Amino acid sequence: MKSVTDLRERLQDMHSRTAETPLFNPVFQLSLDLSRALEAGELSLDDLESMICELETTALEDRAARTRRLLALPGTDTWRLGPDFADFGAFREHWEQPRLHAVFTAHPTFLLTPDQASSLASAITGDGSVADAACTATEDRPAVTLVYEHQRAMRAIGHAQDARDRIVGELLSNAAVSFADRWRDLKPLPFRFATWVGYDMDGRTDIKWYDSIGFRLAEKAQRLRRYVAKLEKIDSGHKLLGTLHPALAYAEARAEDFAQDLSDPVDLSDAANRLTADHEHKLLSLAPIIAALEEEAQQASEDHAIKLLTLAAAMRADGLGMGWIHFRVNAKQLHNAIRRRIEGGDTLEIGSKGAMAVLRKMVAEVEPMRANFGALAIEASTAIRQFLAMAQILHHIDADAPIRMLVAECEQPSTVMAALYFAKLFGIADKVDVSPLFETEAALEHGGRFLDALLQEDEYRAYARNRGRVCIQTGFSDAGRFVGQVPASLAIERLQGRMADAMRANAMSDVAALVFNTHGESMGRGAHPASLKDRLEWPLSPWARGRFARGSVRLEPEASFQGGDGYQLFETPELAFATLAHIADYEWTEHASGEPDPFYTRTDLSLDFYRAIRTHQREHLESQTYSRAITAFGLGMLNSTGSRVSRRQSDVAADRSMNLRQIRAIPHNAILQQLGYPVNVIAGIGTAAEGNEEEIAQLLESSPRGQQLMRLARNANALASIKTVAAYGELFNSAYWASRTYRGTEDGISHACQALADYLTKDDRNGVFRRLASRLRVDALKFHRLLEHLPAEDPLPEREQTRRTLGVLQALRLALFKHMFLRAVSLPSFSRANDISRDDVLEMVFTLRIDDALAQMRRAFPTSFPQLDDFQMDEPSDWPDDEGEGYGAIGRNYIDPLERAYMLSLRVTTAIANHFGAHG
Repeated sequence: MKSVTDLRERLQDMHSRTAETPLFNPVFQLSLDLSRALEAGELSLDDLESMICELETTALEDRAARTRRLLALPGTDTWRLGPDFADFGAFREHWEQPRLHAVFTAHPTFLLTPDQASSLASAITGDGSVADAACTATEDRPAVTLVYEHQRAMRAIGHAQDARDRIVGELLSNAAVSFADRWRDLKPLPFRFATWVGYDMDGRTDIKWYDSIGFRLAEKAQRLRRYVAKLEKIDSGHKLLGTLHPALAYAEARAEDFAQDLSDPVDLSDAANRLTADHEHKLLSLAPIIAALEEEAQQASEDHAIKLLTLAAAMRADGLGMGWIHFRVNAKQLHNAIRRRIEGGDTLEIGSKGAMAVLRKMVAEVEPMRANFGALAIEASTAIRQFLAMAQILHHIDADAPIRMLVAECEQPSTVMAALYFAKLFGIADKVDVSPLFETEAALEHGGRFLDALLQEDEYRAYARNRGRVCIQTGFSDAGRFVGQVPASLAIERLQGRMADAMRANAMSDVAALVFNTHGESMGRGAHPASLKDRLEWPLSPWARGRFARGSVRLEPEASFQGGDGYQLFETPELAFATLAHIADYEWTEHASGEPDPFYTRTDLSLDFYRAIRTHQREHLESQTYSRAITAFGLGMLNSTGSRVSRRQSDVAADRSMNLRQIRAIPHNAILQQLGYPVNVIAGIGTAAEGNEEEIAQLLESSPRGQQLMRLARNANALASIKTVAAYGELFNSAYWASRTYRGTEDGISHACQALADYLTKDDRNGVFRRLASRLRVDALKFHRLLEHLPAEDPLPEREQTRRTLGVLQALRLALFKHMFLRAVSLPSFSRANDISRDDVLEMVFTLRIDDALAQMRRAFPTSFPQLDDFQMDEPSDWPDDEGEGYGAIGRNYIDPLERAYMLSLRVTTAIANHFGAHG
C-alpha cells in the first residue's frame, strides 16, 4: 500500500464488508493498516507525504472542476449581459443602478497559499489540471496578517474593477448600436465594490485607529494610480493628468505618513497636520473630473468616447478609493458609548421605552461637534473612535463616497438610534449608512417588529430619506451555526419580507432597501454550491424580492465574497469577468410568469417542515454530546487561515468543557467538514419529513425553493460520511489500543499501546463520538427515506471517486494521529515544571495543541545546550565523558516525528477543504 491507487482499491474492497458486518468501519480499518505499516517501518513519513501530495493535487483539481461548473466554463467570450431593451429609458434604468454590491470581506478563510490559489485559477480557466508543484508544504504558508488580508482584498477588487470596465465598455458599445442618438448620456453602474478589511472592529482589538486611516489612504493612492494608468492609456497627454498626477503623489505621501506607528503624539501631530492642511493637490472629490470626462465624450469619436465614459463610470462607482468601506462595531460597544452621553446612563436599560424616548430627543436636538486627530487618538470608546475615524476620512480623504456602519448583534431599534446620534454629533449623518446586523435566532425571530418600530421613528425616516436607502445586514455564519443553515436561510427570507412590509406600511417606498447578505463560499455558511443562480437566490430569494417589488420598493442587493475562498472567483481578470458577467446576466426581478411557489402557499406543510428542522438543529446545539465531539480536538485540526482567530484555552482542563460559543462560526463549520459530516446543513431534514415523506417530497419537488433546498442538502450529503465521524471516536477507544497488540503482533509498540489503553480508560470522547454518530445515522436513514420519494439526482458527476478520495485522506490523517499518540506516550518521563505534567502534555497532543506540547517536550529534553568547548578554561576537565549528544535521540525518535506528522495532517486538512470547495 504505497500508492494512492492501492489505498483507494483497499478502501473499496473493505466497503463491501459493511454488508456482512454493518458496524465495520472501512475508514478506520484502512487507518489501522497504514498505522501498522508505518510503525513496522514498511511505510515512512516520506511515503505518506508523497501520497498526500498526490491527493492535494487531486483535491485542487476537484475544486477547479466544481468552480468551472459554477461559472459554466469553458464558455464563450460573448455574454448576453441582461435582457434586450427596445427603449433607452428602460435600458438606462436597468444599468444605471448596481446589479449587485459586492463586499470583499476578510473572514478567516485564507486556506490556500498564493501559489496554490494561482494554480487553482489556472486549472479553472485552463484544462482543469494542476501541477504537482502546487503541493506547498505547510511551513511555506505565508503568515495571514491583517496587512496580507488587505493586500489580497485589494488585488481581488482590482481584478473586479477591470472586469467591470470590460462589462461597461460592452454595454456602451451595445448602446451605441441600439440607441445611437442617446447612448453618450448613459452612466452605467452595473456593480459597486466595498470592503471591511481593516475597518471591522467587531470581536478584535488588534486594529489601531490609525491602521484604518492608513489603509484608506493607501487605497486612495492605489485607486488614483489605476485611474492615471487608464487615462494615460486613453491619451498620454490628456489635460486631466495634470490634476491626477500631483494628486496621486500627494496621496502616496500621506499614505506613507500613516503607514507607521503613530502612537507617539509628536509623530501623529506631524502626520495629521500634513493631512488636514489645505493643499492644492489634496483631491477630495472626483465630481469635476467625471463631469469633464463626460463632457469630452459628447464630442469624441465613438471608440474614444466609450473609453472616456468607462473611466468616468469607474470613478462614479468607486470614488477616491478601491471601493466603499464598511466599518463594523458591536451593539454592546455602542451601548457603552451612548451611556456616557446620558445622565444616569450607567443604569439605563437601552432597550427600554424610556431609553428610546431619551434617544429620540437626543437625536432630534444634537448639535454637531468638531473633532480632530488628537480627539481621535485619546478617545477610549471603540464605537466613538469609529465615528471619529469616519469623520476624518470624509473630511480629508474622500468627501463623496459614503461609509457603512455595520452594527453586530443589533437586536433593538434604540441601538440604531444611538448610532444615528453619533453620526449627527460628528456631522457625518449625510454620508454614513447605519446598518443593523440580524444573525442571532432572537434577532431573526423579532427582526420584523424591530424594523417596524424603527421605521416609525420620525428622525430615522428623515435620515433614511436623506440617504436614499434603508440598510440592513443579514448574517449566515452564526445563524447557520446556531439555527442550522436551512432554517437560517428561511428565517432570513422571512425577515426580508417583513422589511418590505414595514417599509410599505410606513410610507417608505420612496427610498431603496439595501439588503447585505453576509455569507461565505461554502455550503456551511450560506453560499449555495450548485450554481451562481442558486448562490444569488439562496440568500435573497425570488419570493423575498417579490415582496419588495409589490411594495414598489427598489431593492439594492449586496453580498459578500469572503476571504481567500471568495477572492478565488477574482483571482484573475478572466475569473472576475466570468463571475461578474454571470451576475450581470441574472435577472433580479421576480419572474412574472408561472404559478406561485407552493413552498409559500402550502404553509401548513412548509412551516412545520422548517420548524422541525430548526428544532432538530437546536437539539444538537444544546447537546453536550455534540459540543464535546465538535471540540474534542480543539481547533488543532485546522490551519490558521486569518488574522482574526479564535483563542484556544490556556489551561488543559478547559478543553474538556469548551463551549461552542468559544469558537467562531467558520472554525465550527470547518471542523464539521474535517470530521466528515456537515451537520448544520443536512441534519434534521429527514427527521422533519418523518411520517409524511410523500407529501413533503411532493412539495419539495413542485417548489423551486424546495428544489433549491434539496440541491444544497444533496451537495452536502454527497461528501458526508458518518463512518468517518465514528472513526475519530475510535482514536480514544481504550479497548482498541489494548487489543491492537493482543495476539503478540506489533511487539515494538505494545508498551505504548498499553499506556494509551490505561490513559484512555477515563476518557469520554469515544462514547461521545459513538452517540453522535448514532444520532446522525438515525436522522440520515430518514433523510434517505425522503430521497426515495424524490427524483434521482447526483449533484457531483465524480461523486463515488470523490468519496473514496475523502476516505483515503481521512484514513491517512487518522494514521498520522495514531503515530502522534504513540510517539507522545512513548516519550520518557520528565519532571513537572510550571504546573505542567506529562499527562498534561499527553492531553495537549490528544486535543492537537501541538505547538504547546512541543514547547513542553523541548523544554524537558533540550537538544541545544552549552558545550565544554564554549568556555576558555585554564583548568582541565575530564567531565562530561560522553559524546555530548544529550537528548538528541529523543528529539529524532519522538519529538521531530510528532511534529512532522502534525504538519502532514494539516496538509490533509487543506485537501479535504478543497473537496468541499471552501474552508468552513
